[in-house]
Amino acid sequence: MRRTFGWMALGVVAVGIAVQAIRPSLEKPAGPQVEMAVPAPVKDILVRRCYACHSDEPRLSWWDHVVPVYWVVSSDVQRARAALNFSELGTKPVAAQQAELYEAVNQVQLGAMPLRLYLLGHPGSGVTDEELATLKNYLAPFKPATGPSGMAAGEAPKSLTAPAAPSPNGVPFLPGYADWKVMSTTDRGDNHTLRIITGNDLAMSAIEKHQLPSWPEGAAFAKITFQSVDDGHGHIVAGKFVQVEFMEKHRVQYAGTGGWGYARFKGAELKPYGNGPHFDNECLGCHEPVRDNDYVYTLPLPRGSK
Repeated sequence: MRRTFGWMALGVVAVGIAVQAIRPSLEKPAGPQVEMAVPAPVKDILVRRCYACHSDEPRLSWWDHVVPVYWVVSSDVQRARAALNFSELGTKPVAAQQAELYEAVNQVQLGAMPLRLYLLGHPGSGVTDEELATLKNYLAPFKPATGPSGMAAGEAPKSLTAPAAPSPNGVPFLPGYADWKVMSTTDRGDNHTLRIITGNDLAMSAIEKHQLPSWPEGAAFAKITFQSVDDGHGHIVAGKFVQVEFMEKHRVQYAGTGGWGYARFKGAELKPYGNGPHFDNECLGCHEPVRDNDYVYTLPLPRGSK
């Protein structure tokens, strides 16, 4: 019996050594590598806190190299690079760079990043309050553009409500969104935009009946984005129409993205956003921190109290 257990132990050790050779590559992928140009204090934070997973130069601890931990780590790094790669972010337009960094900082602030499992294996790797403040200060609202305002705030021109081609993932354009009731408003100081969120009748009924956070089947939102403009008198008003984004609830049809269909239509021509049918995974990734709120960030504006 002792000899049998000995051979079994040797077999387990041999298999453990053999599987160490099964190691997915984390070498630098092909393609241009241009880092985002940011001030030195910001770059230092990104390198220390983010580059370990979100760059072409991952930094692994010794225990990360041990299979099967390495398999999990390499998978996480590959997914992290696909979502945001600081080694290649500089190849994108400056506005896109700022937007991606804004979303990254938002994920940190919400506690979604770094991943809890990563923090358990790498104590002390989280972003400190001081570092978060540095990142937020860098992305602080910039002075808005000065010029003539466009349409009135909250009003998308009727010429932009005509049906458009469907999104690459099949989510349709929802005409009439500009006539839905306003749920809330947000602003993005980093890219000079104002957003007005409207909801269809099903969404507004759920709000009035206090059915949240679970939104009913068929509920839909539109996030209408305008450039923010200084009118010259100290007021920020809505300028040129930028885009409209939709979320529509259908649990079965959109089961792969949390029960919500996501779509974005850009510019006056309402060009569908996305390079392929699975672009909406980036939308889901952004909304993942609020999954307990049915993946919805927006809180309805208070409409008085009883």
